[in-house]
Amino acid sequence: MLGFLKEPVVVTAKINVNLVALTVMGLMSRLWGLCYPRAVVFDEVYYGQFVSLYMKRIFFVDDSGPPFGHMLLALGGYLGGFDGNFLWNRIGAEYSMNVPVWSLRLLPALAGALCVPLAYQILVELHFSHCAALGAALLILLENSLITQSRFMLLESILIFFILLAVLSYLKFYNLQKHSAFSGSWWFWLVLTGVACSCAVGVKYMGLFTYMLLLATAGLHFWHMIGDQNLSNVSLLCHFLARGLALIIIPMGLYLSFFYVHLALLYRSGPHDQIMTSAFQASLEGGLARITQGQPLEVAYGSQITLRNVLGKPMQCWLHSHTNTYPIRYENGRGSSHQQQVTCYPFKDVNNWWIVKDPGMQQLVVSNPPRPVRHGHIVQLVHGITTRYLNTHDVAAPLSPHSQEVSCYIDYNISMPAQNLWRVEIVNRESDTDVWKTILSEVRFVHVNTSAVLKASGLSGASLPEWGYRQLEVVGEKLSKGYHQSMVWNVEEHRYGKSQEQKEREVELHSPTQMDISKNLSFMAKFTELQWKILTLKNEDTEHKYSSSALDWITMDTNIAYWLHPTSGAQIHLLGNVATWASANTAALVYLCLSLWYLLRRRRKIYDIPEDAWQLWVSAGGICAGGWAVNYLPFFLMEKTLFLYHYLPAVTFQILLIPVVLQHLSDHLCRSVLLKSMFSALLVGWFSSVYFVYCTFSPVTYGQPALPPTELRALRWKDTWNILIRKQ
Repeated sequence: MLGFLKEPVVVTAKINVNLVALTVMGLMSRLWGLCYPRAVVFDEVYYGQFVSLYMKRIFFVDDSGPPFGHMLLALGGYLGGFDGNFLWNRIGAEYSMNVPVWSLRLLPALAGALCVPLAYQILVELHFSHCAALGAALLILLENSLITQSRFMLLESILIFFILLAVLSYLKFYNLQKHSAFSGSWWFWLVLTGVACSCAVGVKYMGLFTYMLLLATAGLHFWHMIGDQNLSNVSLLCHFLARGLALIIIPMGLYLSFFYVHLALLYRSGPHDQIMTSAFQASLEGGLARITQGQPLEVAYGSQITLRNVLGKPMQCWLHSHTNTYPIRYENGRGSSHQQQVTCYPFKDVNNWWIVKDPGMQQLVVSNPPRPVRHGHIVQLVHGITTRYLNTHDVAAPLSPHSQEVSCYIDYNISMPAQNLWRVEIVNRESDTDVWKTILSEVRFVHVNTSAVLKASGLSGASLPEWGYRQLEVVGEKLSKGYHQSMVWNVEEHRYGKSQEQKEREVELHSPTQMDISKNLSFMAKFTELQWKILTLKNEDTEHKYSSSALDWITMDTNIAYWLHPTSGAQIHLLGNVATWASANTAALVYLCLSLWYLLRRRRKIYDIPEDAWQLWVSAGGICAGGWAVNYLPFFLMEKTLFLYHYLPAVTFQILLIPVVLQHLSDHLCRSVLLKSMFSALLVGWFSSVYFVYCTFSPVTYGQPALPPTELRALRWKDTWNILIRKQ
């Protein structure tokens, strides 16, 4: 029974020495001296803030993209025991001892290192020789810009890693299609393609470009499958559903999971809350939640409320009034109603409180049982402190003469009667009988007499002059078909009024709100709001010293100084390997010209290369040249501040195109032994130049050793490069 123990247990394994060696070299090139410099390097000042907020569980919004990349950087900080206590306010600031620099930079460095073996495997899966694949990997290994970008707490190396992983996974899946469809490995690589695409998009929205390329490639391959008569309709349907599940459904689910984890981690109120709705703010621990948790849910006649404008940008503000009146005449000579001012005030204040009154009754308290206000009901809004009614009439607003002035009505015994009836319209209602709810309902107030809509116009224009205390203008806007968020309001703080007497009511208005009913937003509601904010929130783009245009990237007419030592002159720059970038541009041009030549010749029924070589040429170009195009050309349509690092995903694909073109030239154009020998000699010389450039610029890639001014000047190969030289 134990006879099998008489023979030794032998395990055999195939090890690709090329792959192992490339991985080791990649790790050495990216991990060597990773803690140097122990100072904030360029955009580490930006991403470090978010890492600190993750460590402290404080909510934030970053309009640059989804949270997955930030979470990976924060994971490095968590593994290193970072407590989040560091002031990220200056590039070059020395890290304190509590900052685990090596741990924070580790994941980007590992991602950058693994791009080297991924490049090798992609070329192998494209059916190119191991020599060509080795060349592609070495070009990625010796690319100075990729080394620089992967050695710091930045996201581009992680993005490129997931992009290349997605491409490799799809190629492996596609190569298994003919002989191993629906096998375990087939499913593994198909699902991994979708997962890698989702991760790429989750790091930066630039990942969408490669995701769309792979979806288009998968669609084209499936189109060819439809024409295969050997496949039954049921088999085609299974293939279609498998691709839909792995390339669309799973990535969408994974993308949602990034936000779920993000929101689960960041449960505390923070400085970015104010751009979110009141409902979102109330779901966070601390901040608004301490005030609003458990308020009465349904707004009733007699409710005391504060009204926050939903737009919330460039700042949040609340409907407000005070005893001061509009001037009789404005600076431009126009007259006003001289009624009590109504504004939108960007701070919490007792003058933000209003009472919802039933026009048919005099009482300003909530009855028992409360009578809820519903969509379409007519109300009066009484200012809590001054007890004057919100009013609008056919008088031009102070800053927006085409809109109506909004005021609190004062009876001057002149021919200007009060017009203070407002219809409540719940914008996000589910039915026409919906009850007006605290925080959750987004409402519009339509003036009964003039059909004007209450609008915080000051959010998109100038503030009032000194007589209005620089507060924001509120107007009555003529009703239009659509609506703008500046016309929409929500109840933020709410209590049921109990005091009919004014003095008692003023005491009540100054007291904290009561806590009766708690409100919770669902994950999908929070995700939808946060996703919309990320897509629509735009910081003012300012011209940066190192910003550039997409045209500058092709010829590398620009660079970025990432770090400068305060005394020695040692510095780090984002600069590509000039020899590699020039070769990549040449390879792209050769590929385009040869493709056009072959297409013209094939149209004339002249076939210069075998059909299998043509298919290989087209498929490799679709991935490499297509990857370059989709990751580069969209930047010409973007209205944002651009930097050289935005080009790195595109140039990575372009570098992969170099060995594709070189092998094609060697196999199909160098047909004699002499030509092949000359071509090989040229390749050796060319690759030596790539290595020479890598070595020449390695001091400004790694930041050491520090070079004297004469050697720094020698590195300024282009006049447009900004190499920093200290004055002696």
